[in-house]
Amino acid sequence: MSKKIFMSLVKSETERANRVPVVVSHNSQLSDDELVAMTVKELNRILKGMPREEVVKLKQRRRTLKNRGYAANCREKRLSQKEELEYEKDHLRAEVHRLRRENEGVKTELGSLKDKYDALQRFADANRIKVLTPPLMFSPPHRHHMDAMMVKSEPSQA
Repeated sequence: MSKKIFMSLVKSETERANRVPVVVSHNSQLSDDELVAMTVKELNRILKGMPREEVVKLKQRRRTLKNRGYAANCREKRLSQKEELEYEKDHLRAEVHRLRRENEGVKTELGSLKDKYDALQRFADANRIKVLTPPLMFSPPHRHHMDAMMVKSEPSQA
């Protein structure tokens, strides 16, 4: 989160909590934004010579404001991550659904091919045709095409 967003979040939270600027000395005031934005060195320079009780209060106020900013950053990050994960989950669910449909189509096609093979085998058996298949024709499973079948027909001896 950018410093600008951080500062605006801190500002909006602190405006609700405490609308009165922090008094640094009798003649100057320090806003919450300024208090959060300044470095420790700058703060220590401003606080030099102030009563210990006021220094502790101001530093505690600064720490509280910074912690609010860190908490806002954490919330923002958590919500962002949640959105990303939900998007990824939806994308993966859609992919699983698509793959299931594709798998069903392949299973249907395989069943159809098996039925055709069985019908051809029955036809060959009924007509006494020897069908020679090359070794390992139906394996390995990673083959994307089937080798051509060799059919040897012998004249019947009738």
